[in-house]
Amino acid sequence: MNFIKSIFSPKEQPINSYADFWKWFEQNEKKFHQVIKNQGNINAVFFDRLTPKLNELKDGFWFLVGMSDEDTAELILTADGVIKNIVFVEELVSAAPSMDNWKITALKQPSDLKKFGIQMDGYKFDESAMSFYATEHEQMPDEIDITITHKDFNEENKSVMTNGVYLALDNSLGELNSVTTIDNINIINPKDATKELIPLEKLQDFLTWREKEFIEKYKGFRHHTENDSYAGFEAQLKNGLPLLAVINTDILHWDCKASHPWITVVEIKYDGKDNNGMPNESTYQLLNEIEEKIMLELKDSDGYLNIGRQTADSLREIYFACIEFRKPSKVLHNIKKEYQNNIEIEFDIYKDKYWQSFNRFT
Repeated sequence: MNFIKSIFSPKEQPINSYADFWKWFEQNEKKFHQVIKNQGNINAVFFDRLTPKLNELKDGFWFLVGMSDEDTAELILTADGVIKNIVFVEELVSAAPSMDNWKITALKQPSDLKKFGIQMDGYKFDESAMSFYATEHEQMPDEIDITITHKDFNEENKSVMTNGVYLALDNSLGELNSVTTIDNINIINPKDATKELIPLEKLQDFLTWREKEFIEKYKGFRHHTENDSYAGFEAQLKNGLPLLAVINTDILHWDCKASHPWITVVEIKYDGKDNNGMPNESTYQLLNEIEEKIMLELKDSDGYLNIGRQTADSLREIYFACIEFRKPSKVLHNIKKEYQNNIEIEFDIYKDKYWQSFNRFT
C-alpha cells in the first residue's frame, strides 16, 4: 500500500492566502514557463491549473499570459473591469515573489493601438477607425461623458462595436484608467457626430487633464453626518409588498457630491416571506449589527458617507458614497465572509459622481 501511495503526487495544500498561492506557483513555475515559451498545451498545463487555484483564493481573478520577450513570460492578473475586485488583484501582484524569467503585472497596462490594434468579427478597432469628442453638462460639470465614433458603426452591429470599443479602450488607456476615469461612453457613426472629432490618440491626454482638474477641485473635501437630518420613506412595490427607507436627506442636497463619486450598495437577503417581506425581530437585529459593523469601518470622517438604507421584499440595501473604492471593497469582502454562514450578503461598487442613483429619494 505504501508503494501504491508513493507513485501518486501528494495532495496539494489549499490556497488560503496570497503567500499560499505564490508558494504553489513557484513550485510549478518552471513547468508553466516551458509550456508557454514552447507554445505547448497551455490550456491543460497552465490555464486549467491556475484558474481553480485563483478561485480558491477568491472569485473575480482573471488572467492573460504570454512571452514578454524571448526569455520572460508575463502573467497579467486582471479584474476584468469589475471595480470591487481591483484592490485584490493589486494586492496579489504586490505579494508576488521575484522569479527568474517571470514578469507579474497587475491589471492590463496601456498599449499602443497603432502596434496592437484590436480585430473582432472582421472589424478593426484602432486609431484609424475611431475618434472621440466630449460632451459637457451644465448641471454636471465634472461628468466625463465621452462619445466614441467608429467608421463602421451601425445599429445592426452595435453589440460587436460596443465590445470592440471597450476592449480597445482597455488596451489603449489601461484597465484602471478605462474603468475609473470615464463616467459615460456613447458609440456612434462619425456621420452622427454633433461636435468636431478628435483623434483617439489624444484621449489619454484629455482624461489626464480632466482627472488632475477634478482632484485639485475636491482635494480635502469631507462631510460629517452626525448633525444631518434623516427622513423615513414608505412605498408599495408592484407586487403589493411594503417598502421602507431611511435616508440622509440633508446630504442628498450637498453641492459637493462629486467629491465622493463611488457608490457602494450592500445587499443583504433574508427570509421575509412570513412577515410581508419585512425582517422578523431576530433578523432585524442581525441586519442592524451588520450595518453598524460596516459603519465602524467606513467612517464619514475618512470619506465614506452612509446615505441610508432601504428594506423591502426580503432584501435590505445599505448605501454609501465613497471617496475611493479600495477600502470598501476589502471591508465588505471581509464582512461577507464573516457572516456567510448566517445570511447572504452581496455588494457592488460603481461610479456615479452626481448620485443619480438616489434621485428617487429627492
